[in-house]
Amino acid sequence: METPKKGIRILLVRHGETDWNKVRRFQGRSDVPLNQTGRDQAHALAVALRGESITAIYSSPLLRALETARIIKACHPTTPLIQDEGLVEMDLGDFEGMPAQQWAEKYPDFRKAWLEAPLSVSMPGGESIKEVQRRALDTLNRITMHYQPESSLIICGHNLVNRTILCHALHLPLDRFRELQQETAALNILYKCGDRWHAETVNDRLHLKNQHT
Repeated sequence: METPKKGIRILLVRHGETDWNKVRRFQGRSDVPLNQTGRDQAHALAVALRGESITAIYSSPLLRALETARIIKACHPTTPLIQDEGLVEMDLGDFEGMPAQQWAEKYPDFRKAWLEAPLSVSMPGGESIKEVQRRALDTLNRITMHYQPESSLIICGHNLVNRTILCHALHLPLDRFRELQQETAALNILYKCGDRWHAETVNDRLHLKNQHT
């Protein structure tokens, strides 16, 4: 299939580091702020993007994403920043706030199913990865319909949300989402032309090369 050479350019970023990222604690919808490393990462990302002509910035309303978006916006003071609930991280339900090691020990059967057949399970009291992808793509389709081709949008999101978007853009089955890394303050460059998607860059962190991350 021919990839779009033009279209809406989407600079999809993940938020900077939080203390919960550092200790591998499940964040989900928990409203955890950036730590100092995360703020430094967001500033480095903002510097890397300051030469871009940005039409609009969209962000998850969760603090870690919104702080990252606001730091980027400081280099684009006239660009609107819009919060969109559709970009929030996966609802982890009963697993919210749980350390990853504790989760693995307490729920070995669920962990096995999540690792081996992720499309077959939903987080207890939360979302499935299929629901996350559907929500994320619906949100991006709704956002992009307001912009002309060759507009550039920054979308500031989260680990699992971003991975589901990237699976779609790369025409990769959703159950392979773990193959796509989304480290803190990573940059992905996508193009959307009508219903066609193309991923040019995935998980770029060269802007952090002078930082200890």
